[in-house]
Amino acid sequence: MDAITAIAQRVAAIQATIGSVSAADVPSTQAVASTSGARFAQVLSAEVASSAAVGGARTADGVPSDLAAYGNGQIPRSALREVGTTGHRLWAPASAALQQLMADAARDGVQIGITDSYRSYDAQVDVAQRKGLYSRGGLAAEPGTSPHGWGMAVDLDLGDEAQSWMRANAGRYGFVEDTPREPWHWVYRV
Repeated sequence: MDAITAIAQRVAAIQATIGSVSAADVPSTQAVASTSGARFAQVLSAEVASSAAVGGARTADGVPSDLAAYGNGQIPRSALREVGTTGHRLWAPASAALQQLMADAARDGVQIGITDSYRSYDAQVDVAQRKGLYSRGGLAAEPGTSPHGWGMAVDLDLGDEAQSWMRANAGRYGFVEDTPREPWHWVYRV
């Protein structure tokens, strides 16, 4: 069943990416219909190609192989992608999915902010010292094990309406709420 869920989440991420192709991506001529069809085919082809890497290129722990080589909390800035203009960075597929999620929420009149994203190992140590380890009643993962250190987790600024929206819709974008005492913490699982 997890495989079916992962496939459904990946399809949703592809649909979100394709949906983000704007009119600005297509030349404004009478050939718009054929050009937009060609653009759609390009985007779909790229997404299908990347889905093989996303879905198949994982470690036994579910970490994308392109990130695993660096180590948790050791990912260089160049290997991550900014989420819109927020200043926050995530693994590229997670960033694209979160951008689309936030845009769709905004269209629904729901404001979603970001308070934290990728964390270096040193930042994970700092959070653990300040907030305590989750295993001991705190709010931090053991440094070097956090999904934040893979650029796959984000902490969101969510009011009640935004939290409800996330719980109803986030799965379509590949995000899950996986930490019981942290309703702001969402992890990209596609």
